[in-house]
Amino acid sequence: MKARILMAVLTIAALISAPFSFAADEDIGIFETIHASSVSFEDTTAAIDTAFASSGLVLHATHDVRVPESPHKARVYVLTSPAYADAAREESARTLSAQILRIAVYTQGDDQKTYINMANPVAHAMVFYTDSSNYDGLLAAAGDAANEIRELVATVPGDAMSVQQSPKRSEKHYRNFKGDGPARMMAKFRTFKKSQLLIAEDSAANFDAVVERVITALSASEVSGPEESTGWEQVARIGLRDDAVYIGITNPYIEDRMVQINSRFRSDDKSDLSPFPGVDHVSALPAEVLILKEGDQTLVLHYGQMWRMQLYFWDSGYRAFTANVGVPSSIANSIEDTISAD
Repeated sequence: MKARILMAVLTIAALISAPFSFAADEDIGIFETIHASSVSFEDTTAAIDTAFASSGLVLHATHDVRVPESPHKARVYVLTSPAYADAAREESARTLSAQILRIAVYTQGDDQKTYINMANPVAHAMVFYTDSSNYDGLLAAAGDAANEIRELVATVPGDAMSVQQSPKRSEKHYRNFKGDGPARMMAKFRTFKKSQLLIAEDSAANFDAVVERVITALSASEVSGPEESTGWEQVARIGLRDDAVYIGITNPYIEDRMVQINSRFRSDDKSDLSPFPGVDHVSALPAEVLILKEGDQTLVLHYGQMWRMQLYFWDSGYRAFTANVGVPSSIANSIEDTISAD
């Protein structure tokens, strides 16, 4: 056990000390698997909870994902890096999503072994900071945030990893991300900026009141089961700056669909004892609502779900998207209906 922990620490140290770089044509995962735990799910999450006390990262929320009728377990951690937020302080508030970091702990395989992955901060920086004059600096800051996460989980017994996880794309693809392959037309060939869809607007002076209205609307919504998309739960509320608030939301429907759809065509990873390999994509959660102050306006935005689901679930395959073409609009319409409700 001591030898394995020492090896994990040495591997983490090597990753952190290595220069940050990607080859121009290198495939980069929107997720990265960073640790294979040698202890139970419960002991793994307990170790991570303890590690936050001595970490520079800020934990905002945890959420246990409802995996449909299966032996899998999954938990999402929503966190931020003050150092990363400081590096991005001059960037547009519309890029806030890049700074919301997520870790997932989940079980997989016939032995339901526990793994840890993260929503890759570097890949997200490539999407959201593509037009920044400080693009290289922000990629480096995102890489530093990724290393902060690796340091956080280094105390968990087991083995450090650095595996780029599907869907994987080149830097060039991320920097102009409008969807993938023939499904780009489903996302209407929109970049992230055009995929930030307006739910409501008000004056800039009413920014705080708008935030409270959105929170009240979410609290008042009645959350349905996995068969219906209605109702949303607030997972996290994060105000990294005076002109922007991020609200992370989820419900049983989006959790059920994302896990089931991504698992359906992954026959090589699926078994009777591990029926939902798509549980390794839960660090795509939670879905986002952004409340931004722009000029003399306050805007309430969310993402076009077809764009978002392609970003995180394109490895499900084109067939999965065509078979479930109504799911993204059902989710998006439900979010809009919930937040705009009187």
